[in-house]
Amino acid sequence: MKIHFIGIGGVGMSALAQLHAMGGDTVTGSDRLISKGYNDLALWDYLTKLNIKLFPQDGSGLDKNTNLVVLSSAIEPDNPELQKAKELDIPVMHRSELLAKHVAEHRTIAVSGTSGKSTTTAMVYEILAYAGKSPSVITGAAILSLQKEQGVFGNVYKGASDLLVIEADESDGSIVKYHPYLGLCLNLRKDHKEIDVLQGFFTQFVKNCQKAIVNVEEENLKSAGAGCKTFGLHRGDIHPENIRANGFGSDFEINGQKFHLNIPGLHNVANATAAVAAALECEVDLKTAAAALQKFSGIARRFSSIGTYNNIEVIDDFAHNPHKLHATIDAAHLRGKRVLAFYQPHAFASIKLLTPEYVENLSQCIGPTDGLWLTEVYYPGGTIPEGVTSKSVYEGLKANGVNVHFDACREHLLAEMAAAAQPGDILLVLGARDPTLTDFAKKLLHTIEKKQKEKCTCKTCMLGNCCMAYTK
Repeated sequence: MKIHFIGIGGVGMSALAQLHAMGGDTVTGSDRLISKGYNDLALWDYLTKLNIKLFPQDGSGLDKNTNLVVLSSAIEPDNPELQKAKELDIPVMHRSELLAKHVAEHRTIAVSGTSGKSTTTAMVYEILAYAGKSPSVITGAAILSLQKEQGVFGNVYKGASDLLVIEADESDGSIVKYHPYLGLCLNLRKDHKEIDVLQGFFTQFVKNCQKAIVNVEEENLKSAGAGCKTFGLHRGDIHPENIRANGFGSDFEINGQKFHLNIPGLHNVANATAAVAAALECEVDLKTAAAALQKFSGIARRFSSIGTYNNIEVIDDFAHNPHKLHATIDAAHLRGKRVLAFYQPHAFASIKLLTPEYVENLSQCIGPTDGLWLTEVYYPGGTIPEGVTSKSVYEGLKANGVNVHFDACREHLLAEMAAAAQPGDILLVLGARDPTLTDFAKKLLHTIEKKQKEKCTCKTCMLGNCCMAYTK
């Protein structure tokens, strides 16, 4: 087939595009980031190596030989590519429908939840791969071990068995389209939709699963998970004991088996417990699961250290909804003296729906000596709800006495953060979707270096050779 993906830069879309290119289909794709001049992204280079041809989002990538057009919920009805597909009478399929087809063709483990899906999906994949079961994976973030060991982009890999691990997205309701062998429900908090709507999605998803494992500690999953096997951080059929966490990882035990994680945060202990529960259902023993998780190096932009200068560390993280932000900032508190966080919201709809939750969670985790620098919502293009701004979050936090700063120009905030940084601090760059955030984090580190040199008056620094330790 010749398949065209509208919005191929999305992690879910690019994963499916890669999978079909690996399988022998002719694949093309377009993205509004290409139309906006973002032509030097690492993803574009990798897709091109797979012979995927990329186009601006103007209809030029479609022709009479195109057999199928795939799109996501981010594509508006008036998109020129969609209009061109209609003109040429080309069948159009939603991303979730194509993914559901792959789910049906495999013995699939589908990982769901409003937080932690990508990390847990990667953990399940790594355990099954370490156990020699040769699974495939389709997920929403690049798995670092796949990049290093297989030389692939990392958000998709085609194994030799019938096992497939996927990330099941609830944001647009597409989760109800999947009928997996095993469903894993991590959590359910208000995100994208109201709680009662999300509960309906998860209830149907669990009904669609041959087997399901549900977090017993999540109040919002009680009705969906009735009668299912359970896991939890403190109780459930599978749960950890003797948890010892620090800023670089965690140690714990499950049924007497010792586990060690090299990624920080209690939320990752919960993710690992869920992954172990899923692995047990796939006949992997605890010893094998523990060995696999000890090797687990994480996924892209999840507590990724950019570098350290003068004992000031900059960390890049994808956290974007209130509970993910809370968990990431909590993990940073295990690692540093203070936390100075930059956050760029990723969607106007998210701010419109979740402003009270942002204010509540950030007020709880930003301590009295910490700081938060907030900028305007990232806008890649498309329809914008009128009158929505992240200033509403800023105003709520300010009213709660949080040390928060706002500027629509993030370059101004970068200079402020760098000037405020002190040895022992952890500086977080938080946000989703924007492909330039990692570069922003790198720029923040170099700005810190410049500011620290300005502060130092020793003779070595005055001569232009900084005396402070700098590690990348």
